[in-house]
Amino acid sequence: MRKALIVGINHYKHIGHLHGCVNDAVAVKQMLDRNFDGTVNFPQPKLIVGTGPNDIIERSELRDAIKELFADDGEVSLFYFAGHGYVDAAGGYLCAGDCKTGDDGIALADILTFANSSPARNRIIILDSCFSGIAGAHSIKTQLAEIAEGVTILTASTKDQYATEQNGSGVFTGLLVDALSGAAANLIGLVTPGSVYAHIDQSLGSWSQRPVFKTNVKRFVSLRQVQPPIPLGDLQQIARLFPSPGHIFQLDASYEPEHASADLANTLVFATLQKYNRVGLVVPVGADHMYHAAIHSKAARLTATGEHYRRLVAEGLI
Repeated sequence: MRKALIVGINHYKHIGHLHGCVNDAVAVKQMLDRNFDGTVNFPQPKLIVGTGPNDIIERSELRDAIKELFADDGEVSLFYFAGHGYVDAAGGYLCAGDCKTGDDGIALADILTFANSSPARNRIIILDSCFSGIAGAHSIKTQLAEIAEGVTILTASTKDQYATEQNGSGVFTGLLVDALSGAAANLIGLVTPGSVYAHIDQSLGSWSQRPVFKTNVKRFVSLRQVQPPIPLGDLQQIARLFPSPGHIFQLDASYEPEHASADLANTLVFATLQKYNRVGLVVPVGADHMYHAAIHSKAARLTATGEHYRRLVAEGLI
């Protein structure tokens, strides 16, 4: 069982309104709902949005929904929030629609208590709110994190920073959706919390808001399956074509399909090698292009990434 609670609040009864949080929440919901091939990813993710005065998200409603999310025993319980955040000497808070001062919101410490004690195997908290980097911090030694095994926290900014909006969307969530759509996928099409963070981290400059990533897991769970950049069957041939570390694959003109000496079996192998080259698994040796490597009887070798995937395939991990 994979459960997701997705919250976006634009309208606040007593404090300043926001503009892109509802759209962000809807975009995240649509991305998490299904995998690239239409199969269900998170069945019926629960979406709660506050768009105006007629749908104020009250603190009690939001707190109960978070508590319910983490109460079940399943594979994944994922909580996403876009809205106002608040921090003071006592800790951080998520602001529900009826907040007046900020510290009357939902304490991040309470959310971490729900997550830390949850029977779900993977608990993921994603926060696009100001000062959200304080989530999971020790109540006194804030440089230390207190998260149970199986918990992952990904936030838009540090405990001292604002989370910014740009073009009607949160900068952080825009990158999150980009990552979930495939920008953070590995070669078998899996998007994990770690790869999402890496994508966001690389996309934000040193002077921008800085995302925060805290985790205590033995293995990352997949957040979404996307179209792999190379067919699995082709990837699984890598250990046969390169049977040992450092193996050099000798080429000649018979591998090039447009050459007079082309051999059908060799051209099929060369097509696979070219796919490897396009995704950074293989590079030509002694030539600047795979075509020239074949025509001039040069060779191909694995990159460091290629060696990594060769080992995974050889050990039966892919």
